[in-house]
Amino acid sequence: MEKSLRRTCPPDLKVIETFRVEGGVAIRLDLHLDRLKRTCLSLGITLDRGRVQQCLQKLPATGVYRVRLTVGLEGVVDLQCVALGPAMPEWNVAVAQPRLSSGDPWLQIKTTQRALYDETRKTLPRGVDEWIFLNERDEVCEGTITNIFVERSEVFLTPPTVSGLLPGVLRESLLVKGRAREQVLRLEDLQDGFWLGNSLRGLIPAKLV
Repeated sequence: MEKSLRRTCPPDLKVIETFRVEGGVAIRLDLHLDRLKRTCLSLGITLDRGRVQQCLQKLPATGVYRVRLTVGLEGVVDLQCVALGPAMPEWNVAVAQPRLSSGDPWLQIKTTQRALYDETRKTLPRGVDEWIFLNERDEVCEGTITNIFVERSEVFLTPPTVSGLLPGVLRESLLVKGRAREQVLRLEDLQDGFWLGNSLRGLIPAKLV
C-alpha cells in the first residue's frame, strides 16, 4: 500500500492524530501513537519519535483540550491545543447523500486527505449534529468525525473496516477489551437508537432524524 498511496499524496498532506487531554493526561495516548506509527509507515514517512515526545511535553497541565498532532510527508511534527467544551447529551443524525467506496484505502488512515468528510460536514442542516455515510452496498460505514456502535446484549456492534471506514482509537479500545465486535450494519439496525464515538468525545447517544 505504501507505494500506491505515496504516489497519490498531495505535497501538503499530513498524518493526523486528534485526542483528548484532561488535567495534563492524554487519553488513550498509546493507541494514538501506535496508529500514528502505522500510518507513517504506510506512507513511507520517517517518524521523528523524539520530536513527537518533545511536543507532548508541552501539553496543558490543567483543563480539557482537543489536541491535534500532525506529521508532514517530510517528517515535520506539529501540535495544536484548543480548549474543549462539553458535548451535547444526544446527537441527531441524518444519512449523507455521498457514498463511500469500501475499497478506498484512504478511508483506513487518518490524514488531511479527507475533503469529502470536511465538505459534507459543512452542509449539516440546523438540528442535525452528524452525518453518517453508507457504502456502495448500503452498509453503514461511519460519521464525518465518528465511528458507529449499536448496543446488543451488553456488546457494541460496529461496522468492519471492509465496509469502508477509519478504524478509530476509541473503537480499537472497545474491540481489544471485548466490549465491541465487528458486524455489518444497515440503516434498520439504527432505528432504535445507537451510539457515535471517537477518542475525543467518548460515546455519544444518537438517533436518526
